[in-house]
Amino acid sequence: MPQDPSAASLPVTPALVSPDYLVVLRPNRAWFRVDWAELWDYRDLLLLLVRRDLLAKYRQTILGPLWYVIQPVVMAVIFSLVFARAANLSTQSVPPLLYYLSGLLPWTYFAQCLTAIASTFTTNASLFAKVYFPRLLVPAGAAVAACVSMALQFGTFLVFAACYRSSVPFPGVAAGWTVLLLPLLVLQTALFVLGAGLWIAALTARFRDLLHALPFIVMGWMFLTPVFLPLSEFAGRLQWIAYINPMAPIVESFRHLLLGTPAVAMSLTVVSIAETVVLFATGVLLFQRVERTAIDHV
Repeated sequence: MPQDPSAASLPVTPALVSPDYLVVLRPNRAWFRVDWAELWDYRDLLLLLVRRDLLAKYRQTILGPLWYVIQPVVMAVIFSLVFARAANLSTQSVPPLLYYLSGLLPWTYFAQCLTAIASTFTTNASLFAKVYFPRLLVPAGAAVAACVSMALQFGTFLVFAACYRSSVPFPGVAAGWTVLLLPLLVLQTALFVLGAGLWIAALTARFRDLLHALPFIVMGWMFLTPVFLPLSEFAGRLQWIAYINPMAPIVESFRHLLLGTPAVAMSLTVVSIAETVVLFATGVLLFQRVERTAIDHV
């Protein structure tokens, strides 16, 4: 049966397409609406972004993922020589190397994530301009990928803890149900760094100077966090720092759970959790508001 030659030139209209294959994209103009179901639908893409971040960071290096372990160990050794021996700062009866390794666990995760998330729009501009997907997947992927390096660093800490356990007396790894709070601390750290990173990413879409100032911000932030000295040293006029810096009780709580050092005051913990929730919620809302026009400014 001959075919009508004009049929080949007929345009394909939405009416001719099955509804199962028709996807309509509409801009989200609401301030207080986040499509969490859409994020879950793109979970396969999240895993691909995590894999990309893990492979790209140390590609064409000899040691590869070993750098995840080498960097915190070298920093802990330097802190031990400078702050524990030269400056004679207290490590609360804990071997300095273990003390600083435990503090660097959450801090290294925070610093790596903040730097990666802050440059979301600048480093992924070409990708955002070509294809649609929920933009929140990129910072979420950076946070998940950093959890892998944190797990490797935690394994390194356990190795050093086992070595010191047999030769040097110290309070020891906290036992009991409180150790189960460690994943909750990791979750709080991830939410906090996501909130802070999304804020900076949204601002850097218009003010690129923040990317150049970010290394100095991270360095100054570290000195306001008890990474190399106990939180008890923040006394008197410096006590307010512990209340406005959610990372301070997080780092100290890591040490308490891993090394049995004194617990953090409940008031500090409550304030830290409240600040984390507020920063994460406002960061997500600001990010999705800016993402509509961010590519136009990059």
